[in-house]
Amino acid sequence: MSRVAKMPVAIPQGVDVTIQAEHISVKGAGGTLTIANSAVVNIINDKGQLTFAPANESREANAMSGTMRQLVNNMVVGVTKGFEKKLSLVGVGYKAQATGTKLNLAVGFSHPVNIDMPAGIKVETPAPTEIVIKGADRQRVGQIAAEIRAIRPPEPYKGKGIRYVDEKITIKETKKK
Repeated sequence: MSRVAKMPVAIPQGVDVTIQAEHISVKGAGGTLTIANSAVVNIINDKGQLTFAPANESREANAMSGTMRQLVNNMVVGVTKGFEKKLSLVGVGYKAQATGTKLNLAVGFSHPVNIDMPAGIKVETPAPTEIVIKGADRQRVGQIAAEIRAIRPPEPYKGKGIRYVDEKITIKETKKK
């Protein structure tokens, strides 16, 4: 059995987990998240704890039990605490401004870049060179952060661009004559 799947998922107060044949739904203060249920994984709700076990002895069922456990755990954490990604803008004149569900970026292009945030994702700019993306769905928060970073990824010679806060950029040495 997968080592990850051996650990049960604790369901905190105020979180409602519904297990059906085709999907699993987690509802809490942060919203409602749903994921498709896998046929090769047995999920048991036992007094506020979810346990995951492979339905058969196949390698796929073993791997999928750990995957389903972690996906459901991320859903439980997402509806209780939420997830966030922080980005920073490095470059002269690079700035960001969040207005409602839109993010306006000035990152060295001849025009400003406007991005609409999908439902369930909040964007904040505590400083003109910082972007904070928050939401309950870990995958969507990471995907939106990656899409924003892809607008102007950090370049290796001066380090200018949009980067994650904890990202280290290795600066290359310029050519010598």
